[in-house]
Amino acid sequence: MKHLADKIRSIPDFPKEGILFRDITTLLVEGDALRQAIDGMAELCADLDFDLVVAPEARGFIVGMPLAYKLGKGFVPVRKAGKLPGPTRRASYQLEYGEDHLEIHEDAVRPGQKVIVVDDLLATGGTIQSAVDLVESLGGEVAAVLFLIELNDLHGRDSLKGHIVRSLIQF
Repeated sequence: MKHLADKIRSIPDFPKEGILFRDITTLLVEGDALRQAIDGMAELCADLDFDLVVAPEARGFIVGMPLAYKLGKGFVPVRKAGKLPGPTRRASYQLEYGEDHLEIHEDAVRPGQKVIVVDDLLATGGTIQSAVDLVESLGGEVAAVLFLIELNDLHGRDSLKGHIVRSLIQF
């Protein structure tokens, strides 16, 4: 996947000093690279039994929706608080400057239904752990957690112990 990793732009000191931001827009703009990324993610979960793809707003939608389409699975959006119209379940997660919340429709995942939770990037794991918690609070079973990119030095997979964690590209 080195050729895909080369398509990802690194931006130092964004969004604040000391952060090296991995910008996927330079991969997304190239149709062949985007297709290879989604195909590669599909291969990462080819051995798994699941019914739904669940992804958090907003960049998780970028990889989660085309993955669900390719695999013929349903898609469940996890949104920022107040964005979903029906009854929701909420989970909180920590940011470097405070706390934020994610929500899922209460009827989006049925008890016993198997899902993969997908996002563009695994850093510290707070956002994705909230999405996992939401799925499990509805009685869903998380078959795996899948990422386009994993930042190994931030040890985000440590927060996902007990779950299968897979990533296409690692930095």
